[in-house]
Amino acid sequence: MKKLYLMILGALLAPLPAIANPACAVCTVAIGASLGVAREMGVSDAVVGLWAGALLTLLGYWTMVYFDKKNWNFWGRDFLLLLVSVGMIGFIYIDEVVYAPKIIWQVFYLDPILFSAVLGMLLFIYTEKFYQWMKERNGGHAHFPFEKVVLPVVTLFVASYLLNAYPL
Repeated sequence: MKKLYLMILGALLAPLPAIANPACAVCTVAIGASLGVAREMGVSDAVVGLWAGALLTLLGYWTMVYFDKKNWNFWGRDFLLLLVSVGMIGFIYIDEVVYAPKIIWQVFYLDPILFSAVLGMLLFIYTEKFYQWMKERNGGHAHFPFEKVVLPVVTLFVASYLLNAYPL
């Protein structure tokens, strides 16, 4: 048992190379853990899908970083990786949610979870691009600490509020 503790301590203290990630790992784990809790608390599936779509987009971004590190490049790679990662929403809730498409805003005929996952993906991508634009206009620096985290979280919070106020 003592050897196990020493191995864990050694692994925690070992210096590892740092790579730039598009978002914070702690935030990713927090979002992933809170989705199951939110469903248990009775939060609507559209709101859960919104956050799940943003989380899966973040995982797609991390996959792109991994592909860059391995130098695996091919035409349409980034689009394909994001599409596959957000498409995983079906595998996450396959046992818990029945696919029931309905007309959304008299335009889309989709399942509310799938629609909100795509909406979460688009909102997350937009806020990441918006943050890069704001940072570039500010001389390469953020306006305030943790701006990169605050922008997507506030955007998703506002979208969650709107999905609660105006259900699909």
